[in-house]
Amino acid sequence: MITDERYEFKSETKRTLLYVGILGLVLFGLGTFLAMQGGSHDEGHAATAVTKNLLASAEPTPGGGEAHAEHHGSPLWLKRVFTSLWHHNIFFAGIGIIGLFFIAIQYAAQAGWSAPIKRIPLAIGHWIPFSGILMLVLWFVVKNDVFHWSHHDLYVKGADTYDHIIAGKAAFFFWPLEAGSFPAFYVLRLVAFFTLWYVFFTWIKKEMLQEDISGGVQHWLTARKFSAIFLVIFAVTSSVSAWDWVMSIDTHWYSTMMGWYVFASWWVTGLAMITLIVVNLKDAGYLKMVNANHLHDLGKFVFAFSVFWTYIWFSQFMLIYYANIPEETVYFIQRLRTAPYSWIFFANLILNFVLPFLLLMTRDAKRHASMLKVVCPIVIVGHWFDFYNMVTPGVMKDQGGLGLLEIGLALVFVSMFLYVVLNALTKFPLVAKQHPMMGESLSHHI
Repeated sequence: MITDERYEFKSETKRTLLYVGILGLVLFGLGTFLAMQGGSHDEGHAATAVTKNLLASAEPTPGGGEAHAEHHGSPLWLKRVFTSLWHHNIFFAGIGIIGLFFIAIQYAAQAGWSAPIKRIPLAIGHWIPFSGILMLVLWFVVKNDVFHWSHHDLYVKGADTYDHIIAGKAAFFFWPLEAGSFPAFYVLRLVAFFTLWYVFFTWIKKEMLQEDISGGVQHWLTARKFSAIFLVIFAVTSSVSAWDWVMSIDTHWYSTMMGWYVFASWWVTGLAMITLIVVNLKDAGYLKMVNANHLHDLGKFVFAFSVFWTYIWFSQFMLIYYANIPEETVYFIQRLRTAPYSWIFFANLILNFVLPFLLLMTRDAKRHASMLKVVCPIVIVGHWFDFYNMVTPGVMKDQGGLGLLEIGLALVFVSMFLYVVLNALTKFPLVAKQHPMMGESLSHHI
């Protein structure tokens, strides 16, 4: 068995990532400059009258009535920068945590087929602490613009800006402190979630690497125990984090399926990222133990959970559409009637369902690296758009834009994320040396 492979993070690859990051900064700077010159209207977007009327009808009034005073906060160009920063960190944080989730699933299911590829999601999990620090710092920077509920005057009874709906949710954000003060419960959850995820990542990683030295099954069993506990914790924390970091942006709106929806988008994006890195390493001469059968399983995962995401998307949309309750439908009307959200709304279905479904439908398509190299970037970009439409409309309303600013920031995050992941791959062998199920994986055939 070839189990002594080590990834070499070549200087050419580092330079490429550096150039991508610099290009991203240049585009981001240019996009910010254009936004400053022309506001967010430089993209040429405006809301329809239908959207504005529905938005107004769904907002509570001053003093507890039906419409509240808006908090304009920062200039539009700066709100757009803050929104994009939050969008990108949520997106990449999800990919990082899915690296750990994938490993935990393999241990809990006692899966043998994935033994040669588990070091790839392990490397992806190294993004967790970086995203956690970014999340905490960014929240304090963007909170007044991205999270409307963070404004103190919304909770002052008798004031023109008092919002009885948001005030009713105050305990979820501010407990045990006074409503409108410091959101202790919210920040505590943010810190606790990333701490728990990182602690379990560290424990599982330690057992995986110790296995290379000691062999046997004891480290595998311990990693399985940690994985089972982590999966229970993740089932709760992933949903609550979706409510906190995504759904609370649209504070008056809620969906009982939002936790599942965010998870589904994170999950299929993480699977696509794992698959894309595996096939590229395979083409570069690494992962010699990985064969078409392993690629087939990865392709099946991407195919199946693209359908799963679509099921969640349809379930959430159709129930709200059919009920036709204004305070629920306003979320989708805004995204259906306003550019650029409108075309992204429909592009999501094409990029995240139609293309993966058609391109990966056949058995051969799932077994060829060339096809996976086409489909996986489509899925990743498609779900980047998906998270854009989750975050931006709630902050920017009809002033949102999609241009150089967002593309540049995406390149910056891609370069940072890949640098962390590829650098992590150099720290341990690419394939577990004494994995107890390696023999099963080598005999795996589908």
